[in-house]
Amino acid sequence: MRLILASKSPARLALLRRAGLAPEVIVSGFEESQIRNPVPIDLAMTLARCKGESVVRRLDGDYILIACDSVLEFEGRAHGKPGTEQAAIERWQRMRAREGILHTGHYVAVSRASALHDSVRIGSTTVAFADVSDGEIAAYAATGEPQRVAGGFTIDGRGGAFVTSISGDPFNVIGLSLPLVRQMVIDLGVAWQDLWVPPDDEVTA
Repeated sequence: MRLILASKSPARLALLRRAGLAPEVIVSGFEESQIRNPVPIDLAMTLARCKGESVVRRLDGDYILIACDSVLEFEGRAHGKPGTEQAAIERWQRMRAREGILHTGHYVAVSRASALHDSVRIGSTTVAFADVSDGEIAAYAATGEPQRVAGGFTIDGRGGAFVTSISGDPFNVIGLSLPLVRQMVIDLGVAWQDLWVPPDDEVTA
């Protein structure tokens, strides 16, 4: 079966590859601004489903598709990518020495013998941020990293030094919870190990 990742995130692709999978990437192209929802968990789940379904409509045959979307719940609101350097600075000035919850919506679809079955679930991880200085914040924003990632930080890059603790699945913070996706795949009738590629065929990232 084809394994498809409906995401342009290099972090999600690298994560799946390190787990022994070799997905092909089909970017959804779904415009996130279409969805408005003040509840962070609902927003993450809806965006994941919309991204996944937009790719499903283009496919036929047998396949497994994974789509995800992450939002940070902080100060009672949902926060996505800051987008600009100034927005990243302002975000970090509020987040430092505090905690947020990173919610990642996961959509998995399995198509076999012309029958489609799908599921959407949420993974949530509490993240504690370091009491970083103004200088560190400005330098971090200048790298461009926080502007491009949900919540304005990532633990698998420069931002990892600014996270003091994590309560929950760390993979979820990267953007895809491997344990959750495994369970979703199993619940849809596919054995997780059947998705592994032979060791000699693994793609390293």
